[in-house]
Amino acid sequence: MSVVADRSAAVSSPSSDASSAAAGVFDRPDMPHDSAHERVVFCQDRDTGLRAIIAVHSTALGPALGGTRFYPYASEQDALTDVLRLSRGMTYKAAVAGVDLGGGKAVIIGDPTAVKTPTLLNAYGRFVESLGGSYVTAGDVGTNSDDLDIIAEETTHVVGKNTTAGGTGDSGPQTALGVFLSLRAAAESCWGSDDLAGRRVGVEGAGKVGYNLVGLLRDAGAEVVVGDSYAPALDRIVDNFPGVTIGSDIIGADIDVYAPCAMGATLDATSVARLSASIVCGAANNQLLTPDVEMMLAARGIVWVPDYVANAGGLIQVEGELRGKDSAEVMATIGQIRDTVAGIFAIARAEGMLLGAAADRLAENRIAAAGH
Repeated sequence: MSVVADRSAAVSSPSSDASSAAAGVFDRPDMPHDSAHERVVFCQDRDTGLRAIIAVHSTALGPALGGTRFYPYASEQDALTDVLRLSRGMTYKAAVAGVDLGGGKAVIIGDPTAVKTPTLLNAYGRFVESLGGSYVTAGDVGTNSDDLDIIAEETTHVVGKNTTAGGTGDSGPQTALGVFLSLRAAAESCWGSDDLAGRRVGVEGAGKVGYNLVGLLRDAGAEVVVGDSYAPALDRIVDNFPGVTIGSDIIGADIDVYAPCAMGATLDATSVARLSASIVCGAANNQLLTPDVEMMLAARGIVWVPDYVANAGGLIQVEGELRGKDSAEVMATIGQIRDTVAGIFAIARAEGMLLGAAADRLAENRIAAAGH
């Protein structure tokens, strides 16, 4: 096992220049000015082919907890950009959710259907263990509870394991519940009622979270259109949710709500111009390609519920696993997501700011208070 690099990151002001994605860790113009990471670790194990990056953004509120994403990135630079953005988002997610955790994330570079093996996951677990608990991993795109059980053979700093291994299992259902509650709050604020019956919701991504969100929406009487590039995921939707429409262009569909639940950065100037929805509320991380996209949405009268607020249910679940909380306490905390979203709407209206800025303020105030 070898650690290729371990370095903290200082960054400057944001920019929409796409070429900035080729930057390294330091002085990235594509990252917000407050995004200096405490630690970024590049990991490689030649025997198993493991190539991973672990980013610890902040431990101000507690150990940095965040999932491990296993994905076939086109380049190492793309993987680095993703992990830096995701880890910062986890810091803000934990702060707004009110849990005593910092923000971190990890990515493993490669196609999980082709290169994921127990020995590779074991090697990754040893890297996580080497950080001494400053980073706690969980599941994400490309990893599941079975994988986490294998990672746990080499480290104690892992949550989201199967119940048979002492964990709380897949966090997808709880993440979906948080998104659903957030959408209810947004609907009430925007439309005067949280009733979703007859509302047309476009769910982009039918994986662990999207699948469960479709179930909640159908139970609430919503009309649902679903898109996913992975055919078996759509087959599962068709088999279990009769009446759901399958679509290939969710953003361009005639919908009231756009719920991105796959990879991030689907919202940019081009996609915003095509969007008919009046609310964007989903589980995907980093939905906006650049921060100024929220202003583009607002200019068209579209409300964006900050992703790190809406998708906090899974984090709350695994935080409960880490702290030994019972399910009732965990579910009560997830239920508070709706109140949090309603509060963010109230702040935004009272002070004439966007929801993203209102949510950021809540997070930054809590993080700042921890430093005093």
